[in-house]
Amino acid sequence: MSVGDLISFGVFILALVAGAPVMGRYLAKVYSYGPGEGPRIFVLAERIIYRTSKIDERSEQTWRSYATSMVVFAGISTLGLYAILRIQGIFFGNPLHLAGVNPVLALNTAVSFVTNTNWQNYGGESTMTFVTQALGLTVENFISAAVGIAAAIALVRSLVRTRSSTIGNFWVDVTRTIVRVLLPFSFIFMVVLVSQGVLQNLNGERCYQTVTNSHQCIVGGLVASQEAIKELGTNGGGFYNANSAYPFENPNAITNALETYSLLLIPFSLPFAFGRLLGNKRQGYALVGAMFALWLGSSVSLMYFQSRPAPVNNAVHAVAVGKSASIKNAEGVDLRFGGAACALFSASTTGTSTGSVNCALDSLTPAAGGVALVNIMLGEVDPGGTGSGLYGILIFAILTVFITGLMVGRTPEYLGKKIQANEMKLITLYLLILPLSILTFSALSVIIPQAKAATGNPGPHGLTEIVYSYVSTGNNNGSAFAGLSSNTRWYNITQAINMAIGRFGLIIPELALAGSLARKRKIISSAGTFPTDSVLFVGILIAVIILVVGLTYFPVLALGPVVEQLAGHF
Repeated sequence: MSVGDLISFGVFILALVAGAPVMGRYLAKVYSYGPGEGPRIFVLAERIIYRTSKIDERSEQTWRSYATSMVVFAGISTLGLYAILRIQGIFFGNPLHLAGVNPVLALNTAVSFVTNTNWQNYGGESTMTFVTQALGLTVENFISAAVGIAAAIALVRSLVRTRSSTIGNFWVDVTRTIVRVLLPFSFIFMVVLVSQGVLQNLNGERCYQTVTNSHQCIVGGLVASQEAIKELGTNGGGFYNANSAYPFENPNAITNALETYSLLLIPFSLPFAFGRLLGNKRQGYALVGAMFALWLGSSVSLMYFQSRPAPVNNAVHAVAVGKSASIKNAEGVDLRFGGAACALFSASTTGTSTGSVNCALDSLTPAAGGVALVNIMLGEVDPGGTGSGLYGILIFAILTVFITGLMVGRTPEYLGKKIQANEMKLITLYLLILPLSILTFSALSVIIPQAKAATGNPGPHGLTEIVYSYVSTGNNNGSAFAGLSSNTRWYNITQAINMAIGRFGLIIPELALAGSLARKRKIISSAGTFPTDSVLFVGILIAVIILVVGLTYFPVLALGPVVEQLAGHF
């Protein structure tokens, strides 16, 4: 990396450190307001929604009722989006005369956007109409992000309350998140993007004569509005097939930095909100410290590996850019941004559940691609998605205090709540169900000839393409190693199942854990209580996360990116 890259990275970190606590303070206020409290414009908008939807904002739900509302809402959303995709050809706002999406691709896409995965087995501008993009995909970008935050806030309440049978109201949490957080900040971000050249229009295809006397046709659309919530809600589904590597979706260095910043802002802010809602800011600092250390480590590692020639490509060291600058491993890198910006964006999108890209992940060096893969394998905690990052690291924190309690012979407790057999059963289910799904589908895809044939490369890289697709869809990330041609019946169906397991197979045990913790009474801390707001705890927490992921996925990593990276040495 150049000195300029290091300075830009430092400035970016300072901006993140300055903005996340402020956003966290705002989020804490949003979820600490009682019914009918807060800014008047938001209260009025929410009241209209409650009255129209027959919601009693003063009532609360048990974890079972909360989870049922979430699953039913997701089911209805999936059916609604599936219907829009199938019949989009009959709607207005279709200047390219696009037909309805085929059944298995429509199923994959509907599940993808409802689960906050936003995996795309299609080219956006050549497959989706304006109505589908705006009323289908963009709407789900708001809803799915709000559902994730709602689940996290429910777990936070369970740690704050004592002897409670309820964990909040799902409908109120989702409404408040959309009205007070996602909509206003997305609108501001959209205006900024438009000012920088991101498209926001209803134009169809416009064709122009290029300087080489050929013709190029460009599709317009409601890009900026989708781009704003795509990043802010850690969604990742791009309007264009090239995602944030497309000039009209990410025009310049300013938009690139803002998009990277916005996808990290809410995930890093939620631990600060957690500390304030808990009445103990140090607990929030501990969680955000672990998140930040993991994100910083992955970002620096990815930048380092991407800045060095892969061993297998030692014969080609760099591609000259201009007279003095050079970018190693320039294949798949947008030269407008450079290798360091590609690495930072990739580390940030795989560390969250965003999945958007500004360079080709399939073209990363094996080690850099391995870092991106491990980022997702960590389970959405560095810093994770909107909501999923907070409840994911809270579950790892509870696991950590259980392990340390066994080591010193004391009853494990977290924030005054005893961690017992019921909680550990739910945490074990949370940690095992997704790897079981990912590794099973990956193994079958290696065995089944039609699935294996979809890989664009043989050997370890082909294995990485297959595993990455299931790790990404299962962890609701959505980024892809583009060498895999996954728009097939096998991948569309199995990925949809994997995405549903990755979302609701984790959220339901998490809500059950919230219900169990809410019912417990708080015990008074004593000299024997292990402090969970110390640097020591942060270090142990990071070690537990890495150990769990390593034990789960190391064999498949060894057969994929590790072998590929070492191939050039033999």
